[in-house]
Amino acid sequence: MATPLTPDALVRALRAEGVVVREHGAWRTHNRDHKGPWGPVNGVMLHHTAGSDSLRLCLDGTAALPGPLCTGLITKDGDVHLVGYGRTNHAGSGSTAVLSAVIAEKTPPPAPGPDAVDGNAHFYGFEIENLGTGRDPYPTAQLDAAERLSTALCRAHGWSAASVIGHKEWTRRKIDPSFSMPGMRTRIDARLGLRPTPGPASYEPFPGAAYFVPGRRGPLITAIGRRLVAEGCGRYAVGPGPVWGAADVRSYAAWQLALGYRGPAADGVPGRTSWDLLRVPRTAEEAVR
Repeated sequence: MATPLTPDALVRALRAEGVVVREHGAWRTHNRDHKGPWGPVNGVMLHHTAGSDSLRLCLDGTAALPGPLCTGLITKDGDVHLVGYGRTNHAGSGSTAVLSAVIAEKTPPPAPGPDAVDGNAHFYGFEIENLGTGRDPYPTAQLDAAERLSTALCRAHGWSAASVIGHKEWTRRKIDPSFSMPGMRTRIDARLGLRPTPGPASYEPFPGAAYFVPGRRGPLITAIGRRLVAEGCGRYAVGPGPVWGAADVRSYAAWQLALGYRGPAADGVPGRTSWDLLRVPRTAEEAVR
C-alpha cells in the first residue's frame, strides 16, 4: 500500500528501467479523480486492448466508458504511451480476496471471487496492444516493456512481482492479458533481483522451429521440459528427458495455450515469441552448437 508516485517520479522510474516513454498532451492531469479516490495504490494491473490502433481509444474512451482507460499503452514496438494519471477506467470492480493477496504480496493470487471492490482506486493500469485472439503474437519488445514498466513501479514502491496482476486475475469477467501472468511475474522478479536467476545473457537463443524434429536429442530438450514443468505446462508421464517427442509437443502446446495462442498457433512447435517468454537457461549444448 503506497501513495501514488507523482507524474514526474513515474517518468523518471520508467526511464531508469530502460522504458521508452511517449507523453501525450496533458496526461499528467487527465484522469477520472472526480468519480472517486485514487490511492493508496497496491499494485499494477496489465490488460490487452482486444484491438489495434488503440491510442485514441485509451485517451478518450467511449460514451459508455470515458477515458482515460489506463495510465499507459504499450504498443507493438515496445514504446509506452502515457495517456492519463490518477484514477483511470481500466480495472472496474473485482475480488476482495485478490486485493488482499496483492496487499500481502502472495502469489499466485487466488481465483477471483465476486466483484466487490473498486480496482480503479488501487492499481496503476497499463493496456498492451493485442487483439487477444491467440493469433496475434506479442513481440519481444512489447513483452520486455511490460516487464520493465512493472519492475519500475515495483522498485519505486518496494513491491515484489506479486503486486503485478492481470485483469483476468482480478475478475471473472475478463480474459486479459492473453499471456501467462506467472511467467511475467517470474521475469519481473528476475529483473528486480529478488532471487538468483540467470541473467538475460544466460538464456538459450531461439534455435529455430526446424530444430524441433521428432528424435532430436540433447540437454537442451531436457532443459525445455524442465521449464515447461516449472510453468505448470508439463504433460509428461515420465521425464522430461533428452529426446524431443510427443510429450514435449503436448507440453509446449500447453505453454502456447497459456500464452493465449489458439488453433494452429498452439501446435506445440516453438516459435520465437513463445520461446523468448519461456526463458530456457543455457545448457552445455550451447558450447558445441
